[in-house]
Amino acid sequence: MDLQLKGRRVLVTGSNIGIGEGIANVLVREGAVVVIHGRDEKRVQAVTRKIKESGGQAFAAFGDLSTDAGVKPVVDATRAQVGGIDILVNNAGGVEPTAPGWFSSTTADWAAATEKNTISSVRLIHAFVPEMRERAWGRVINISSSGAVQAVPHSAHYCAAKAALNNLTLSLSKELSGTGVTVNAVSPGPIRTPTFEVWLTSVAKSRAWAGETFEDFEAIYLKEMGALRSTRIGRVEDIGNAVAFLASPLSDFITGTNIRVDGGQISTING
Repeated sequence: MDLQLKGRRVLVTGSNIGIGEGIANVLVREGAVVVIHGRDEKRVQAVTRKIKESGGQAFAAFGDLSTDAGVKPVVDATRAQVGGIDILVNNAGGVEPTAPGWFSSTTADWAAATEKNTISSVRLIHAFVPEMRERAWGRVINISSSGAVQAVPHSAHYCAAKAALNNLTLSLSKELSGTGVTVNAVSPGPIRTPTFEVWLTSVAKSRAWAGETFEDFEAIYLKEMGALRSTRIGRVEDIGNAVAFLASPLSDFITGTNIRVDGGQISTING
């Protein structure tokens, strides 16, 4: 299927590693021109270079999206290199593998989680969506989390911030009704990323699971924790494929929706 993304300009935030890198690679394979973003300049350059060496079109942008000052160089670099964007993928964010619980977290932790996972997206929406509306075409895809629907106590601040991201996704879709700009969220479940590997390894050690490799621990995780209805933990390409479809002109009739890519983790149809 041709997703009609050839030449479309995309900014994928937090695309120097993990899910964001996976999203960027899928979009590049579909012919999109992708701006790779992150705070680690060496890592951003490495991902950008790898894409170019494989024949794709990629550019680099650096900045901390959790501050107004940090967003400006990202916006400026994106406009200077590709002239603006057609598709915004708000992926930057996340939570540490050892996130604090309810009573070990501080109000500063909550504020930081909100800046990182919610307000960073608002900053980029303010920067790029008005020009999408003027062109009468655009895509905003917010990467949320299964934790936004099924909260857990050990990372309550992160789950709350992602729930807010889901809410603003629907709100913005209504604001942009009839403009040609669609707004959707994608909520990953457990996905194999460097962060998830660290977390799963720590769980395996704490529970004295047999094995040494990720694949060993993956099998035990699926059997003992019963977290998924799938036979595997998700891969970054699973998220990239969902994002690519939502970014495509073929998804014109989909807006204000949260698509869960979670291996059946959440036991409800809605949300």
